Amino acid sequence: MHRRTLLRSGVAATAGIGIGMATAGAAPAAEPRRTPLSVHTVLYDGVEEQDFAGPIEVLGILATRHGVKQSFVTADGPRTVITSAGMAIDVRDRWSPRSADVIVVPGGGYGEGSGLNKEIRRGVLPRALAAAKRADLIMAGVCSGTMLLSAAGITKGRPCTTHHICQKDLAAQGGKVVGARVVDDGDLVTCGGVTSGIDLAVWLTERLYGPETALFAEQVLEYERRGTVWRAA
Repeated sequence: MHRRTLLRSGVAATAGIGIGMATAGAAPAAEPRRTPLSVHTVLYDGVEEQDFAGPIEVLGILATRHGVKQSFVTADGPRTVITSAGMAIDVRDRWSPRSADVIVVPGGGYGEGSGLNKEIRRGVLPRALAAAKRADLIMAGVCSGTMLLSAAGITKGRPCTTHHICQKDLAAQGGKVVGARVVDDGDLVTCGGVTSGIDLAVWLTERLYGPETALFAEQVLEYERRGTVWRAA
């Protein structure tokens, strides 16, 4: 059956499979979210543009239809962030994780001299993420951003994934690395490298608002998801 015919028939929701993706360990489909969603994207010096731009674009599609509100924050409060490519971004929102439903943590390269490793060594953002954790807050790690969640102690003992160059370190730090493009463990959702941030955001769209809304986002973006979503039962 053609994938779009499958989606429109509603089989995707009842069978627990993602749009254009296999879904392992799927739980029964939840009722679509009815209340506005507050998403905070964490920025820092050296952050990779694609890691945050993909999720921002997907979730922005839902702003009018579902009242999704996006905020952009740093652990240090409002300031100018310089991305990995030298783009200057004025971050005006305050760090306020209690007002967030989802915190998106993008990557910033990996290895000596990368923005991400500098943030891990500095320690401010990992401590802020650790303090922000609560049961009704979804932490979403994109690409090497999962390593910031690892530094915060959030991935220890939990199914997760990251860019392939970081996976051995993630496992060494206690994460249960799953070989899937997106790994959904409830309040912790992580994905592989770079462009998989788009897949993570479309998956969250499906999880929170249903397959028809995820299909709408795909159509607007002219994008079809790749890989597998692994979801905890």
